[in-house]
Amino acid sequence: MALFMNDVSRTFSEYLLIPDLTTKDCIPTNVNLQAPVVKFKKGEKSAVELNIPFVSAIMQSVSDHNLAIALARNGGLSFIFGSQAIDSQVDMVKRVKKYKSGFVISDSNLTPENTLEDVVRLKNQTGHSTIGITENGTSNSKLLGIVTSRDYRTDKDSLDKKIKDFMTPFASLITGKLGITLNEANDIIWDHKLNCLPIIDENQRLQYFVFRKDYDDHKENPYEVSDSNKKLLVGAGINTRDYKERIPALVEAGADVLCIDSSDGFSEWQMETIKYVRETYGDKVKIGAGNVVDKDGFLYLVEAGADFIKVGIGGGSICITREQKGIGRGQASAIVEVAKARDDYFNETGIYIPICSDGGIVQDYHMVLALAMGADFLMMGRYFARFDESPTRKLKIGNNYVKEYWGEGSNRARNWQRYDMGGSDSLKFEEGVDSYVPYAGKMKDNLDLTIGKIKSTMCSCGSLNLPDLRQRAKITLVSSTSIIEGGAHDVILKDTVN
Repeated sequence: MALFMNDVSRTFSEYLLIPDLTTKDCIPTNVNLQAPVVKFKKGEKSAVELNIPFVSAIMQSVSDHNLAIALARNGGLSFIFGSQAIDSQVDMVKRVKKYKSGFVISDSNLTPENTLEDVVRLKNQTGHSTIGITENGTSNSKLLGIVTSRDYRTDKDSLDKKIKDFMTPFASLITGKLGITLNEANDIIWDHKLNCLPIIDENQRLQYFVFRKDYDDHKENPYEVSDSNKKLLVGAGINTRDYKERIPALVEAGADVLCIDSSDGFSEWQMETIKYVRETYGDKVKIGAGNVVDKDGFLYLVEAGADFIKVGIGGGSICITREQKGIGRGQASAIVEVAKARDDYFNETGIYIPICSDGGIVQDYHMVLALAMGADFLMMGRYFARFDESPTRKLKIGNNYVKEYWGEGSNRARNWQRYDMGGSDSLKFEEGVDSYVPYAGKMKDNLDLTIGKIKSTMCSCGSLNLPDLRQRAKITLVSSTSIIEGGAHDVILKDTVN
């Protein structure tokens, strides 16, 4: 006979947080939202940490390089979608890693014998206005000068003019020596009022550029997450079919963490994928797995060697897995059970396995509930799909602007690997829909508002960080009438009066 679980499958909308003592130091500016992404031992730190507990979903309509750059600059992490050719996914990862790194490898270079026409063409191709002029036109040969937009005028100068006749020659450049710190390089830039500083080795070979604008950008984005080389963090989604080809390419491109993208993670295919990573790279390559909704699924993937576990089946706004297959669980119930399993495992082994809540977020306060119930960080699709930085089209329908948003299980995405159950390479039936979401503008403006709400709520709960919130939070079930009571009621709203 089937096992019947008598506990009700519950969603975040069925709960509210009860306030705790708000002390005088419980103010939003004191709240720390740092969150671990990958497993770590007791007393140690996670090798990958976020400054805000948000990651973007592994979806064609959400996570490309543009959104990944914007989210990393604001403290979160994107997982570049894997339902594309390996080469194109690798290119997106490289674009993120090259975007800002403090020490930037020059990928726009020419020789003194090239012409102004070559400069214009290269600038149009790359968007870079600073071009390294080297002995053989590569990024690590002898530096002979640089060209910026201040060195020429296309309306006055002939396009066949040689670069050597208008570049800023090496003798006139201020340079930094390989080995100096980023702080030292920025000091040189400021002391000499430079826009960029070439970094050269003892043989005058170009190694890097350091740009003034990167310093300014960092000051404007204090929560930016980066690696040890000051390059933005970025994740990448993979599947359980072509992982032996995809993973090495993504690792070579610089992906900081991988995640198996699947609607059902409690499978031997995921175990085999993780085993390949451990046998090939040891613990050097970080990989998350999922999705699961109970203790058994969590422990299976932990024992397989996963660095974090993704929780949630059927709770996404575009997901119809529950409707199609009758598979899934209310997101709140899933998080509560898996979080308890995570804590028990930590107490037994001293190893902490972060869990990611994927789906079920409708209101901003649901984010705090998910974190209070035990999630370390949240994966969201609809939330990020609304912004300028997402890869989909902005359309006007009626009097409203919207952005396209479709699920990986829809016919439009045709990501059969995510729903693979063996057999032929095809999408048997849809588990996602093709839809629109209301357009919301720039990411940063919306993130600032959401983060402000989260910090304010945490202060009302008497908590200044996420581990403390999980320990102190008091959560209550609410009735259907209590939910109605929580909104505006028994009044006539002004915007409804003609």
